[in-house]
Amino acid sequence: MSLKNHLAVAALLGCGAQFACADTIQLKDAAAVTGKVLAEKTDSLIVDVGYTVLQIPRGAVTGVTKSGAATAAAAPIPAAGQFYAADAKPAVARDVSSLVKQIGEAVVQVKTAGGLGSGFFLNEDGYLITNFHVIEGETEISVEVYQQKNGQLSRETYKQVKIIAINKFHDLALLHIEDKNAPKFQPVTLGSADVLNVGEGVFAIGSPLGLERTVTQGIVSTKTRQLEGNLYLQTSTQINPGNSGGPLFNLAGEVVGVTNMKITFGEGLGFAIPVELVKNFLDHRDAFAYSTDNPNNPFRYLEPPSRTKQKVEAK
Repeated sequence: MSLKNHLAVAALLGCGAQFACADTIQLKDAAAVTGKVLAEKTDSLIVDVGYTVLQIPRGAVTGVTKSGAATAAAAPIPAAGQFYAADAKPAVARDVSSLVKQIGEAVVQVKTAGGLGSGFFLNEDGYLITNFHVIEGETEISVEVYQQKNGQLSRETYKQVKIIAINKFHDLALLHIEDKNAPKFQPVTLGSADVLNVGEGVFAIGSPLGLERTVTQGIVSTKTRQLEGNLYLQTSTQINPGNSGGPLFNLAGEVVGVTNMKITFGEGLGFAIPVELVKNFLDHRDAFAYSTDNPNNPFRYLEPPSRTKQKVEAK
């Protein structure tokens, strides 16, 4: 029996048996489990369904409703050994307002001496994506994070930021917050630009012109706009200076692109780097590792294996 079918049967058997005010765990593909959440771990939820206890992977959970009150969907947690959380299958669409409340903390403002841009966390350890042009040639970078504390939005600035990898050709940069007292951060889930349809709704969160946490909404105008030899997602979502490096979300709250430019003499002509290029950059980040010896070089060539090195030296 598949996980989905097993959980569906468990939900039917457990429903109403013991819990007058049961929790409801929403799963992918519109499935759900009704029971009592006993524990919430980083990689799973422990749920008592009345006759047994289930351990549900975080990756299968899209949201939790506790005792009749909806709560934010569980934060995406990368599986063991993974650098980021990703979902290739389209998730269930939701309204933008609830999505912004759920994933808004994952979007940050990236500041340098020369200007500012946006970015977003890939995992809870403080690794984030932004545009290369946001940090190009900069030696001092800070990241401003917005987190919910006691019902209020708290702003925190982190100044110990390290450049991990860069790809100037695709305008991507991977940063890491290294402040000793930094907490665990809320990450995003990477979706798929390939499964998007032209005309499908998308939205962006960023800091256009320094106006932090600005939300703009539009549609996918085309998926294959060619500019300077690269293919971009074109969107009617308003993109302005300061949005650069921020996420473009689908209506399931998954990142489908990284906003990086607009046509200045037109309206509703914004562009984003498809998330497939972001995944490739992250999967091969060692090849793009930033080198202080040559900071303008987007590639770092690793030392050859010892045997090969010995042969070269012998010649």
